[in-house]
Amino acid sequence: MKLLIASRNRHKIEEIRAILNLPAVDLADIEAFPNLPEVVEDGHTFQSNAVKKAVTLALMARVWTLADDSGLEVDALTGAPGVQSARYAGEPVNYEANNVKLLEALRDHEVRTARFRCVVALASADGRAQIVDGTCAGKIIHECRGTGGFGYDPLFVPDGYDQTFAEMDPSLKNQLSHRARALKQARELWGELLASAAPSWPSFRKPRPPRA
Repeated sequence: MKLLIASRNRHKIEEIRAILNLPAVDLADIEAFPNLPEVVEDGHTFQSNAVKKAVTLALMARVWTLADDSGLEVDALTGAPGVQSARYAGEPVNYEANNVKLLEALRDHEVRTARFRCVVALASADGRAQIVDGTCAGKIIHECRGTGGFGYDPLFVPDGYDQTFAEMDPSLKNQLSHRARALKQARELWGELLASAAPSWPSFRKPRPPRA
């Protein structure tokens, strides 16, 4: 079956393809549907944004659709940048500017604990959705390190490691990241459903609680 990935972010699409990896599923990015609009992510939570993207585009494209919303939550900043992670420094999206702003906001803070969060929503062609949630805890360092990844990866060191996400081999990051943890749940919960020739909504099971 065909599954639309509701994103225009090349880095995110590459990660989803690498992690989800369902041989019986044709993962199509949004460029395969040129008439689909940009969905405004105006929700106050990752869940509301992910569900909105998945349901809106599933109904318009008439195909099953996978969408995610993710970001960085920093304890010293009471959860910011949160849902504003991609546009923390304003429009247009600029990863370098976001990192500069984050370092400035944390300049006088010794406690730099943080977590990446990701909510993945799967919507059927008739607009019904379920979600899974993944998190990865770590800390924000004092300067950017590494050239891989994207977003805040050069500043984020996951718990138990010395490298930033931007310094890690992509295969390791794709085992540890918030998106990896959410998508692994997606494989477990939805893999058999998506691999079927004619998936139907009643086959869904109740989502498991989010993993730490």
